[in-house]
Amino acid sequence: MLAEDEFLRSPPRKTVRFGGTLAEILLKYQQGKTAEFDLLKHQLLDPDIKDDQIINWLSEFRSSITFLTKEFEQLITILLKVPWLRRSQSVVEEYLAFLSNLVSAQTIYLRPCLAMIVSHFVPHVVESFTTCHRALQTIVKYVPLTPQFLMPVLAEKFPFVNKSERTLQCYLHNLLRISVYIPALRHDILELVVEKLLKIDVSAPRKDIEAAEEDEEGSNEKGLFNMDEDAENPEKSDVMAHPIAERLDILMIVMFSYIKDVCYVNGKIDVGNTKDLYRDLVAIFDKLILTTHGSCHVQFIMFYLCSFRLIIAEAFLEHLWKKLQNPNVPPVIRQTTGNFIGSFLARAKFIPIVTVKACLDLLVSWLHTYIDNQGTGSRAFCDVALHGPFYAACQAVFYIVIFRHKQILDGNLKKGLAYLQSLNFERIVLCQLNPLKVCLPTIVSLFAALTRKYQVAFCDTIIERNRRQTVPVVRSSCGGESVETATNPLDSFFPFDPYILKRYLVEKWATLTPNMLFSSFQIQWASCDLFIFDPLFVSSPAFQTPWVFTISSYSQWFC
Repeated sequence: MLAEDEFLRSPPRKTVRFGGTLAEILLKYQQGKTAEFDLLKHQLLDPDIKDDQIINWLSEFRSSITFLTKEFEQLITILLKVPWLRRSQSVVEEYLAFLSNLVSAQTIYLRPCLAMIVSHFVPHVVESFTTCHRALQTIVKYVPLTPQFLMPVLAEKFPFVNKSERTLQCYLHNLLRISVYIPALRHDILELVVEKLLKIDVSAPRKDIEAAEEDEEGSNEKGLFNMDEDAENPEKSDVMAHPIAERLDILMIVMFSYIKDVCYVNGKIDVGNTKDLYRDLVAIFDKLILTTHGSCHVQFIMFYLCSFRLIIAEAFLEHLWKKLQNPNVPPVIRQTTGNFIGSFLARAKFIPIVTVKACLDLLVSWLHTYIDNQGTGSRAFCDVALHGPFYAACQAVFYIVIFRHKQILDGNLKKGLAYLQSLNFERIVLCQLNPLKVCLPTIVSLFAALTRKYQVAFCDTIIERNRRQTVPVVRSSCGGESVETATNPLDSFFPFDPYILKRYLVEKWATLTPNMLFSSFQIQWASCDLFIFDPLFVSSPAFQTPWVFTISSYSQWFC
């Protein structure tokens, strides 16, 4: 094969064709003589056109590139539709040379060229993704402003959610591949990807996925003895019954693999790469994930990144903590942040109890300060609109204690009880703001039974009094005000509840049984499990190393 420079200098092969040279055809077209121009378009559109003929035409187009102004946009559109990727390597090389000449001499065709290349990011008969990326890199080399025009094209060409799993997977993979050789676009690409994943995620609610899986299990039980079919499909159990969940599952695998490939170089974590990726993802988290209600799985992108090193998890917790206590942040965002803190500390098994206790100290100290400032006076009454972040923080503390109390008390029961008593839960539950009235009833019941067992606080009187009352939620709707009873006035959700997609996670949950709380209190709490990732991806000495969580514990990494 000829070298690239030698190929570009070599004369075109002689072929038989109809019409004159390209320069003559273009000149006649400008004079109003369109017969040969129409013949040229017909030849380029001919599906049986030979490789040598394509090479000959492309070479002439490169020689006449300065004449291909906007007047000949129709001709360029036809050229961009030529199936060059399915041709010989000689055609591919000539076409790449033509593209580079075209975009450098006639920048008005930059966007159509980019759109043509990106359109090949979905699987066709022949998948030539590497060649497409080579074409993009060539264009970037000759037109430095290409990233500015490329991003809108990538967003426009993103496949719809109802496309096949393979189509979505290929397009996502190619998007992430672009971020490797055009790092200036990485943040925008990741933002686009997360936005699309969130749309898919909220389209598949947890209850719908679980219902579909239950139906699938029921149908499998009917065919329990169909041994031949099971033998032919050894990976059948990995397929999600819910079609949208299946697409999301496959795309999340691509994202997890990308994060690992960026952060790990030759099997070791790269500090610089991880810091840069964390900054991009945490900014996207603030903009998209934190403001989306009902997402069940996309937030595990941050969870997975934090599992690499404890210091990353602490940086993420510190970021959330600053939002929760910042009065300039909208209350609804602060409440959601409280949900993330509580769920993250409760579910992430890679976070040691030392860090959990340090975070509990921060949260409880802030709650007591809030009670000092707001617990008396004209605002000292139960109102979600006034004290939403306070109630969210209370619920986060209750949730963490429910999940982590066994680790707090392990080893030295007396010391553990002294720690729980030092948090002074009694003052929090008995304050005028009445958090037990607002938090989720299930969490309140579990927390009350737990604190009663260890005689840390006594909530039963408050709970009984609250039961006699309804929780008023005043909402303005349909032009007037209405009062309704609500069991979840905070609109709470726990973002790191069980990851129910089947792929990628091997050992998912270590069950928290009622006996771990107390044998006499029977309650259904199916999701009280501790999260753990596949050890292949999260095994690290950092998980066994205690780390004291402070305000500046990650300053050396993320400042």
